[in-house]
Amino acid sequence: MNDQYQYQTQSQTGAGVAYDEGLRKFMLGVYNYMGLGLLATAIVAYAMMNNPELARAAQGTFFIPFIGIIAIGFIGPRFIYSSSPVVAHAIYWTYVALWGWLIGPTVASYTGAGMATEVYKAFFITATVFGSVSLYGYTTKKDLAPMGKFLFMAVIGLLIAMVLNFLIFKSGLMSFGISALVVIVFSALTAYETQMIKNMYHEQADNNRASIFGAFMLYGSFVTLFIHILNILGFMND
Repeated sequence: MNDQYQYQTQSQTGAGVAYDEGLRKFMLGVYNYMGLGLLATAIVAYAMMNNPELARAAQGTFFIPFIGIIAIGFIGPRFIYSSSPVVAHAIYWTYVALWGWLIGPTVASYTGAGMATEVYKAFFITATVFGSVSLYGYTTKKDLAPMGKFLFMAVIGLLIAMVLNFLIFKSGLMSFGISALVVIVFSALTAYETQMIKNMYHEQADNNRASIFGAFMLYGSFVTLFIHILNILGFMND
């Protein structure tokens, strides 16, 4: 009887260790893909910082990546889940390229004396905020799923507010307020997404494709946080 109990305990412990190791590798794959995406975006932004003509050309066509990002943001997850790994990679890297195209001119505008430090400061703050809330989403026992619908509606509302401010109001103060709300909403969204990605580990048979999906979600949240934190710092300095 004792031998049987000991065997069952060892089996359960071994399964738990295997699960933890598998989950760790899965999450590491997610963050690796995300990190490569951020590196690619940084390279594009750096190229525009050192090539004003390229930055001006990208700024003149900003509506193309903006529409592309919105479209992929809504339909991309479905295709990543249902298509082949090749298509999943194509969607993710297209998404990364469009973000680089969109935010490159904004980052390039911080090239004056002392202004470049604002970019590094914004990145450091973003990494700190993102890392903290992502860790919370990974470790918390609380079910964050009920937040999903509220956060989705909040993102839609903020997107509409940004478009209206850009086209009609053109208010710096409103832009600051929107950015502050974006930071709050996307911080919560990052925690929610991290928990969702963690739960996908034992629900998704194709972990490679699931890793791309996770990177797709977290990359978009990180870049959104970064650009709005940069906007807040710029407004405060002005």
